[in-house]
Amino acid sequence: MRLAIAKKVTNVSNSFTWTVINVTIGAMHSKQFIAGEWRTGSLEKVLVDRNPYDGSTVAEFNDASVSDIDDAYRAAERAKLEWDRVNPYAKRAVFERALRYVEEHMAEITEVIIDELGGTRLKAGFEIGLVLDMLKEAATFPLRMEGRMLPSPIDDKENRLYREPVGVVGVISPFNFPFFLGMKCVAPALACGNGVVLKPHEDSPITGGTLFAEIFEAAGLPPGLLNVVVTEIPAIGDAFVEHPIPRVIAFTGSAAVGAHVASVAARNYKKPLLELGGNSALIVLADADLPLAGDAAVVSRFTHQGQICRSANRVLIDRRVYDEFASRYVAKAASLPVGDPRDPDTIIGPLINQKQADRLATQVEQGLAEGARALLRGEVNGTLFHPTVLAEVTPEMSVMQEELFGPVACLMPFDTEDEAVEIANNTRFGLSGAIHTRDLNHGVELAKRIRTGMIHINDTTIHDEPIVAFGGEGNSGIGRLNGEWSLNEFTTMKWISIHHGRRQFPY
Repeated sequence: MRLAIAKKVTNVSNSFTWTVINVTIGAMHSKQFIAGEWRTGSLEKVLVDRNPYDGSTVAEFNDASVSDIDDAYRAAERAKLEWDRVNPYAKRAVFERALRYVEEHMAEITEVIIDELGGTRLKAGFEIGLVLDMLKEAATFPLRMEGRMLPSPIDDKENRLYREPVGVVGVISPFNFPFFLGMKCVAPALACGNGVVLKPHEDSPITGGTLFAEIFEAAGLPPGLLNVVVTEIPAIGDAFVEHPIPRVIAFTGSAAVGAHVASVAARNYKKPLLELGGNSALIVLADADLPLAGDAAVVSRFTHQGQICRSANRVLIDRRVYDEFASRYVAKAASLPVGDPRDPDTIIGPLINQKQADRLATQVEQGLAEGARALLRGEVNGTLFHPTVLAEVTPEMSVMQEELFGPVACLMPFDTEDEAVEIANNTRFGLSGAIHTRDLNHGVELAKRIRTGMIHINDTTIHDEPIVAFGGEGNSGIGRLNGEWSLNEFTTMKWISIHHGRRQFPY
């Protein structure tokens, strides 16, 4: 599967040259991308990238070593100096070409998402669309590196604030939406003028890693500015985070691993930027449009097999409409086609690996042992986990407190809105949420009472838009991404003052 056409163009106006080369999935996808070169990892340990649906081998990588990581960070640091000299308009053109590359190769990228992630065609289209929006936004960043001039209480003095890139950013992408969630950090960081080293999750080394290298190599990014290292944590320990060069570590993944990343980063005087798990609540008030609320709740829970941090784990329903809503919800969940993600009719494909499926099955069993009742008990066939809906849950149950990273939902009635708020806030997470009501202003006032970074009225819980602040509270993360918030996370402000006169000192 070939993704690029070779060409070379020179932009005479700013002396910026880019080269687009041929890259073939399977050839380059099994290598590291360091200092502008595709090379084999230094370790003998082989990471086998498997298709989660049929277990076939997608690619094999020799793991990157600590030495490879060092090479990658140092290459990014060197290339950043060259990137500093590139005209902002030429920088913008790189992201415009990356955008066109993705647009022209959507079919091939869709196949990679299906093969490596078990993503359905619906999920692949959704993810690629988000990537395109992110690249469009990132393309504006080189022209938004604006400073400020501020007054001073001292005569004849001016204060200048310069916005500068932080230097080098380390990015760790997840396995669920690796193409988008990786691009959410990689593209803005590069566009702000930084070098980047990307380490994908071991279950998504292509979609969350080497695919980025292909895209930006084809778009003409200076060699070494973006590096991709594919490896496993036992092989490198904390070396990726501890390395002295990166100033920001952007991590997307579980809360437990995120806490460790944040601790190591802070101990080494780096800024952690964390997008972690969630336990979102979707609240259905008595006046809600029940068909709309039911559809939104199903989409919020079962999209990409429920492997989305913003998924609605908990659906809270006013007791007056509980029975009608639950009936609709269960019927729709039971009707979702489960199976081969290559089938365009499939809605629920496989979980990412057997370990995740086994863990989810254990969580369901524990919930039932604690007193929950299954309104819908889906069978489990390997990594295929059919929709499961639990009722008669209580806020203290493990299934209500833990993130359920799969197609399992909890339905719970409430009697008052105060009770709904209390249940929604009874979690250590705070990423997303939704409220369904016909009284929009009342919905907004209720939304203000929910401790979460994002919440949506009469919609799903799984939104992301390129110019709106994205991030969570509590164990759901640190920092905000998208638009001006990404610009702030990947830059720093330098104060330079100028005294134009003869300063009088006290001694």
